[in-house]
Amino acid sequence: MVEIDKSISFDGRDIRLKVGLLAPQSGGSVMIQSGDTAVLVTATRAPGREGVDFLPLVVDYEERLYAAGRIPGGFLRREGRPPEKVILTSRLIDRPLRPLFPSWLRDDIQIVATTLSMDEQVPPDVLAVTGASIAVLQGSIPFYGPMAAVRVGLLGDDFMINPTYKEIESGDLDLVVAGSPQGVIMVEAGANQLPEQDIIEAIDFGYEAVQDLIKAQQDLLEELGIDIVIAEPPAVDSNLEEFISDRATDKIKAVLSQFDLDKNGRDVALDEVKDSAVKAEIAQLTEDDPIRVAVTENSALVDKLFKSLTKKLMRTQIVEEGVRVDGRKLDQVRPVSCQISLLPQRVHGSALFNRGLTQVLSTVTLGTPGDAQTLDDLNPEDEKRYLHHYNFPPFSVGEVKPLRSPGRREIGHGALAERALVPVLPPQHDFPYVIRVVSEVLSSNGSTSMGSVCGSTLALMDSGVPITKPVSGAAMGLIKEGEEVRILTDIQGIEDFLGDMDFKVAGTDTGITALQMDMKITGLSMDTVAQAIEQAKPARLHILEKMLAVIDTPSTDMSPFAPRLLTMRIDPEFIGTVIGPGGKTIKGITEQTGAKIDIEDDGTVTVSAMDGDRATKAINIIQGLTRKLNEGDVYVGRVTRIIPIGAFVEILPGKEGMIHISQLADYRVGKVEDELAVGDEVVVKIREIDNKGRLNLTRLNIHPDEAAAAREAAAL
Repeated sequence: MVEIDKSISFDGRDIRLKVGLLAPQSGGSVMIQSGDTAVLVTATRAPGREGVDFLPLVVDYEERLYAAGRIPGGFLRREGRPPEKVILTSRLIDRPLRPLFPSWLRDDIQIVATTLSMDEQVPPDVLAVTGASIAVLQGSIPFYGPMAAVRVGLLGDDFMINPTYKEIESGDLDLVVAGSPQGVIMVEAGANQLPEQDIIEAIDFGYEAVQDLIKAQQDLLEELGIDIVIAEPPAVDSNLEEFISDRATDKIKAVLSQFDLDKNGRDVALDEVKDSAVKAEIAQLTEDDPIRVAVTENSALVDKLFKSLTKKLMRTQIVEEGVRVDGRKLDQVRPVSCQISLLPQRVHGSALFNRGLTQVLSTVTLGTPGDAQTLDDLNPEDEKRYLHHYNFPPFSVGEVKPLRSPGRREIGHGALAERALVPVLPPQHDFPYVIRVVSEVLSSNGSTSMGSVCGSTLALMDSGVPITKPVSGAAMGLIKEGEEVRILTDIQGIEDFLGDMDFKVAGTDTGITALQMDMKITGLSMDTVAQAIEQAKPARLHILEKMLAVIDTPSTDMSPFAPRLLTMRIDPEFIGTVIGPGGKTIKGITEQTGAKIDIEDDGTVTVSAMDGDRATKAINIIQGLTRKLNEGDVYVGRVTRIIPIGAFVEILPGKEGMIHISQLADYRVGKVEDELAVGDEVVVKIREIDNKGRLNLTRLNIHPDEAAAAREAAAL
């Protein structure tokens, strides 16, 4: 292939494309670069495998720490299991790509995006999404593209395209918009409770920029002499299709009209129609009948065509009659119920959220700053103090499968729910706990990620986390038949499976905190996107009302089994004093009080213990160790030990000084024991602080007013 080095001036920043230089044996490759962030994206296609009845698309995003001039941690000192951010970026690339491949395509396709260089200013993820489109088009793979993605930020009142990490962090919006020539195809966003109209304007702003990148790709393809490939789909056996339609249409309609059937009952009824009205009749045909021959040659054909007919009839019922399979109106939410404190207080907070047949149990665990998750990836953020984990066991959909570690779906849904709650969490200086929420999906019939958002909100309030506002969420669906479009509120499983869109919207009564939109069609107009966002608002508020009926403010009582945290600030120069040589001092405080101590570089000290008294005792010791002492200060102390030449007195927790025998009284003292005993309370003055920081104390020349003030301070 001819080498091309092309630059696109894009919103004040250059995006550079290098085609034909790297990975010559891949189907297509491009190195896409902005600033010093460079991503190599390749697309490779292999012939389909026998019996595969889906698109075997694999998208992998790879981070190399050398891209930021770093050596990986751990024993092996090389990249290993992908961090969560890497998995989420793989999903971000996959989601806008997948609907643009023809539904009939069965070839193996692999997209690999590798970050080769990163300047920690330009995030590589949106570059990788656009690069994937270029690589696929080069590889002559059937594709309804081009496709591109941009990030939109909001600083003050101004939207910006592809903001830096710092601009994202300081702004109120982190939005990724992907689009094709046909319209918006994916949205991913976190927002600081922004109104619906602001979100709609941001998506529109981003899609305008996407069109510039699409035009640049079209120009590049023309320069390379590459045509976009859209091959014809394989022919459908019209005789078999008509055979199934004639025998099953009325019976499928009857099942879809039985509004009292739940998910399992509907699935059983449809399977019975397929077996009795279709497969049984095919089995009675002669062996040389063309329909039976076709089914014998491809046993999966009946299932495929039956599903296609069911999809068509369900969609027609919604478009023409405005009625869904459970009898709801298009904008109606399923019945909602909530419960808090379901589990004993060993679990620091818990809640059960039900919406229709979807059921999510969320739990909260409160930890100390030392429990924060350390991140070892290219993202500038080095730790997380709020973690949301989502589990989707097979029994939640009535299946039997081996249990495995979390997959991409679980990680993606957990990250979405996490993003939805972050804007309402208390700041670290007010609530220094590390918070872990786990959402267990106990039953699934659509919108489990939004169920996790609702369950998490309830569990956080139950645990006493002072969130600023409760968050709820709803999943919106879409049926598009020609020019007819129907938006569905609170979609259930069959509507997600047979529909065209899954648009999750989470937020407070003030505004939106998270969005995630995925499509199964090649694009959506901005008018339809705006309608879906607006229609989600009353659904969110209805669900929120049901939640607030159970608990409307965070609990003021924390679980007795949650750690008690106290924080203080010390001068950073005293950090070494608190830690001590080899950690001796801090270990001693821990052993003495049973408290756990975390110290940050800025001097913030967090002390945690299972009861407040232990934490307070540790805080007092640290205050004593770090208090700046001056000559002439008067304290009430306690004698800790006696030696022949004097007595040691602890004037503050962890701070001792010595009274020489000559400073015990204004007369000659023969033996220290004649004046003091271990445990005695004594008023002393700091006579001298020597060059090693040691305290020399005295009982002489202390004014009665000074002694009274010291006793009053000690009593506090």
